Amino acid sequence: MLKIVLDAMGGDHAPAPEIEGALLAARELDVKVLLAGPPEPLQSALRAAGWTTELIEILPASEVVTMEDVATRAVRVKRDSSLRVGIEALKQGVAAGFVSAGNTGAVVAAATLWLGTVPGIARPALATTLPTLSGRGSLLLDIGANADCKPAMLDQFAVMGAAYAERILGVSRPRVGLLSIGEEDTKGNELTREARALLRRQSARRSFDFIGNVEGKDIYAGAADVIVCDGFTGNVVLKASEGLATTLLTLIQQELGAVPTSARDALAGLQRVSRKFDYAEYGGAPLLGAQKPVIISHGRSTGRAICNAIRMARDAHLRNLNHQIAADPAVAAMLHFPRRNGIA
Repeated sequence: MLKIVLDAMGGDHAPAPEIEGALLAARELDVKVLLAGPPEPLQSALRAAGWTTELIEILPASEVVTMEDVATRAVRVKRDSSLRVGIEALKQGVAAGFVSAGNTGAVVAAATLWLGTVPGIARPALATTLPTLSGRGSLLLDIGANADCKPAMLDQFAVMGAAYAERILGVSRPRVGLLSIGEEDTKGNELTREARALLRRQSARRSFDFIGNVEGKDIYAGAADVIVCDGFTGNVVLKASEGLATTLLTLIQQELGAVPTSARDALAGLQRVSRKFDYAEYGGAPLLGAQKPVIISHGRSTGRAICNAIRMARDAHLRNLNHQIAADPAVAAMLHFPRRNGIA
């Protein structure tokens, strides 16, 4: 049976949501969940839930990487952390995927240091699909793995995003856009201007169409199949979108609180739309470019969100996500590209 390792101590309210998510996954998914964390509290929580199945196993870990820890230092110093133990289980082939709602920087650092990246890729990137009017969605990356980026990194994100869109999402010759503050080539900062020039030079040899700059208003209009940005900007876009969706739904609920049933039917439709922005529905974000499936969830993830992240890790393994990206000709062509562009 397929095994997915879960960092049981990663989230803001760990281990309760992680335990709940593991139980849901054991009931609903054809997987065995390996909980990385301190045995006694995890066993106590499982017994309290009346769980006796062999579909959940504990991987002992005595330390925890907190949200306040410095990422690179924590993954080196806390050698028996639930994060390090979980990543090691993935590296050794004990599990097929890894899920954590913990410190994003630490998870990215651990995956990069201990798993490595796909040949030709210098830095992995977190990606998520945002809803669009067309219904097809737009893949946005990076959304938090790399707060500071160089132009060549954005070029690599474009290649990985296009490979993911084509090979996993089924988009033929994806349209790739660069997130900026204006459509014109002169708009943006030094990073986006240099990245745009690089993408234009490379696009002729790629299996995607670079359409130039896209603005914030274009994200949900579906102007591009893949939208590239640095992790700082991408994370702000993601969190702002989540907050806006929640706020709008709340305001509408307040306005329709004492109205006829027909209006409440309309509200039900709005709630369905709101769920498209709900991180719990997606579970987490895949770390594209890592050697093995790594899913990073929201720190405030609920049990349902954790279960969906486990589902995503399972599907990434079954669909051979990492191999699909590595096999893309544009990725293969970048084997020596990082060193030449100063991001090795």
